[in-house]
Amino acid sequence: MNTPEVLFVCIHNAARSQMAAALLDHAATGRGSTSSRFARSATRSTGGCANYLPS
Repeated sequence: MNTPEVLFVCIHNAARSQMAAALLDHAATGRGSTSSRFARSATRSTGGCANYLPS
């Protein structure tokens, strides 16, 4: 059986693709693999993303 792979892509790399990959990894519990990539680096993360990260 093939293991599903998911690629999350973020245009400005403001933590969205990394968060999406982490959430799916957590929910999938080893039943697939994820990775994230970005097209351009952002100079900073957006405030909305930071609200979901542990402090």
